Amino acid sequence: MLDTLIVGSGFAGLGAAVRLDEAGRRDFLVVEKGDSLGGTWRDNSYPGCACDVESHLYSFSFFPNPEWTRTFARQPEIRAYLEATADRYRLRDRIRFGVHVVGAEWDGTAWDVRTSDGETLRARFVLFGTGALHDPAVPDLEGLDRFAGPAFHSAQWDHSVDLRGKRVAVIGTGASAIQFVPAIAPDVAHLTLFQRTAPWVLPKPDRPIPEGRRRLFRRFPLLQRLQRLSLYWRHEALVAGFMHPAIMKLVQRLGLLYLRRVFAGDAELRRRVTPTFTMGCKRILMSNDYYPALRRENVSVETAGIERVTERGVVTADGVEHEVDVIVFGTGFTVAEGLATMNVTGRDGRKLADAWADGPEALLGTTVAGFPNLFTIVGPNTGLGHSSMVFMVESQLNYVLDALRTVDRHRAVAIDTRPEAQAEFNADLQDRLAPTVWSTGGCASWYLDASGRNRTLWPGSTATFRRRTRRIDPAAHELLG
Repeated sequence: MLDTLIVGSGFAGLGAAVRLDEAGRRDFLVVEKGDSLGGTWRDNSYPGCACDVESHLYSFSFFPNPEWTRTFARQPEIRAYLEATADRYRLRDRIRFGVHVVGAEWDGTAWDVRTSDGETLRARFVLFGTGALHDPAVPDLEGLDRFAGPAFHSAQWDHSVDLRGKRVAVIGTGASAIQFVPAIAPDVAHLTLFQRTAPWVLPKPDRPIPEGRRRLFRRFPLLQRLQRLSLYWRHEALVAGFMHPAIMKLVQRLGLLYLRRVFAGDAELRRRVTPTFTMGCKRILMSNDYYPALRRENVSVETAGIERVTERGVVTADGVEHEVDVIVFGTGFTVAEGLATMNVTGRDGRKLADAWADGPEALLGTTVAGFPNLFTIVGPNTGLGHSSMVFMVESQLNYVLDALRTVDRHRAVAIDTRPEAQAEFNADLQDRLAPTVWSTGGCASWYLDASGRNRTLWPGSTATFRRRTRRIDPAAHELLG
C-alpha cells in the first residue's frame, strides 16, 4: 500500500510530489492519464498559446527560473519548465503514465483507486491534482456530426490539419480563441468568428526579456525574488476591482479607450465587439493582436446565433449558411462539475456526485466532508481572476502537509472535515461572493454553476488564502481510528 497517491502531473501534481519528497514522505506515486507530464500545458498546444500571468510569478517559489525569455511565457516554454522541474527533483521514476483514474472508494482505512484498465491502487492518502481546465466544452450543435471537414477543440488541436488557404469557422471567444485567432488569421483564406458574447480585452504588456537581465537573475537570485515579489503585490492590488464593481467600472474605461483606438473608423465592428457587461464579470483577457486581427480583410465577426451545422458550413439564426472547410471550437472547458463526474465513494458509502449534487464545495477548496484523507488541489472556489494559480497550489500544499503530519502525530487512521465546518465556510464564502462583479456584472459565465452560485473563484486576496491554509484548523476536522 502506498502512503500517498497523486493524480495528475501538472503544476499541482508536480508541486505535491516535490513537497512530499522534501518533507521526507517518499512513499508516493504520481499517476498521469497522458503519455507525458504537463497537464493543461501539455494538452493546450494550439498556435499562440501563452500564459496571461507573468512568467516570474507563474512558477514555483521553490524553483525559480532565471531563463524565462518573455514577460508572459508561451506554452512550449512553460511545458519545458515543468519537464525541468521533474528532472531537477528526480520525479520521473515516481510517475506512471497512461494511468486513467476512473474511481476511488474509501474502505475505512485507505483508498482503493481504480483505473480504466481494471487496476486498483491502494493508498492512505489521495491528492487529486487534476485541475479544472482539462475537460473541453463542445456545444451540442445540431448537425455537427454531419460536417464534412475537420472539427476540433482548441485543447485538442489537430496539428495534422493544414489551415493555409482554408475557410475556417471559429466558434467561441474565450481565452484560447483570443490567442489562436491572431496566430492563424494571416494564413487562412477566410476566418469567420462566431461570437456569442464579446469579451473585455486589454493590451498585454508582453515583451522579450533581454539576455542581460537573465544573466543578472542567474548571478543574483535575490533580484529575481524581488521581481517576483513586486509582481505579486501588483497583482494583489487588482483584487479590489473584482470585490467592488464600482471600482471595476472605472477600470472599464481603459477597455473602452482601447476599443476606440483600435477600431477608429470602423464603428460597426467596434459595436459588435464591445462587451455589454461589467468588466471582470467574465475573465478579463489580454492581447495586443486580437483586435487588429478582427480588422483584417479576411476576417469577419458573426454575432447572429448558430442554428445548426451542415455538411458544408454553419447556419446562423438569420438563415445564412457560412460555408467553411474547418471548424475550431474556442469554447473553454467544463469546470463546475470537477471530480463529481468521477465515481468516488467516501464514508458510509456516500458518493461524491451526491454530496455535490447542488454544486461542488469543500473546506478551503481542499477537503470534503465525508471523504477522509482525500484532498483536491485547485478544488472548488480556489480559482483567481487576478493572480497566479501556482501561488494557490503552493498554499493548498501547506494545508495538505499539515493534515498528513497531524494524522501521523496522533497515530490516527485518517482525518476528515466536519460537515458543519464545511457548511459554515461555504455559507460565508457565498455571502462574500454575492456583491462581487462576478455575481453582479450582468453576464453568464463558467464561474457560475447551473443554479447561479459561484463554485469557482476565491473571493479575496491570495495573501488571505495563504494565511488560512498555513495550518489546518483542528476544530474543523476530526481524526478517525
